[in-house]
Order: sequence, then structure tokens, then C-alpha cells
Amino acid sequence: VQLQASGGGLVQAGGSLRLSCAASGRTFSGYRMGWFRQAPGKERDVVARILWSSGNTYHADSVKGRFTISRDVAKNTVYLQMNSLKPEDTAVYYCAAQRIVSDTWDYWGQGTLVTVSS
Repeated sequence: VQLQASGGGLVQAGGSLRLSCAASGRTFSGYRMGWFRQAPGKERDVVARILWSSGNTYHADSVKGRFTISRDVAKNTVYLQMNSLKPEDTAVYYCAAQRIVSDTWDYWGQGTLVTVSS
């Protein structure tokens, strides 16, 4: 299984970016897909999650109303649309996949850096 994250970059506060996570190597029904982020000196935190089969989503309070996770089943790709970006959103963003029966995240992408300037 491979997860290839892309779409990071430098953006001004208030701007938008869309991250993509291209998944390959298996079908992901029965999986949960997630976006995490890790800022310098901080722990990796979940940003958003989506159930592959149903499309049900969860967004962390810190991004609710600004970020939206979605997936394209035909393209085997998960997206994170990020609007109204703030400097505190600056972090390396990772995508991950987890079997819904698992306690841990099974697969991780390589991370993509998002930098939001003030």
C-alpha cells in the first residue's frame, strides 16, 4: 500500500490550498482515511477523518468550518480542502489509512509541508 500526499506549499493567511492523497495497492472499503498534521515541536494531531465506504466525516474543532475532507472512490484519492488558512495551520500534513477494526493507523504517506504566512 502506498499513500502519496501532495499539494502543500506557501500561502498567505486567509488563502486556500487543497491537499491530495493518492492511495494505491488495495481497495479501501473497510478503511478509514485521515489527515494529520505536525507542527515543529508539537505532537502529530488528527485534522480530519473519513470513512471510505460511507463518506462519513470528522473534523477537529480547530479546523471545523474551514477544512473539508472528501474522497473520490474512482480515483482512490482523499482530499483536504483548506480555506481561511491561519499561520497556526503551518505544519507537515500527513495522510493515513486505518482498518476500521484497528486501534492504530496502518499506513502513512510521506507528508507535505504547508506554510501559512501572516
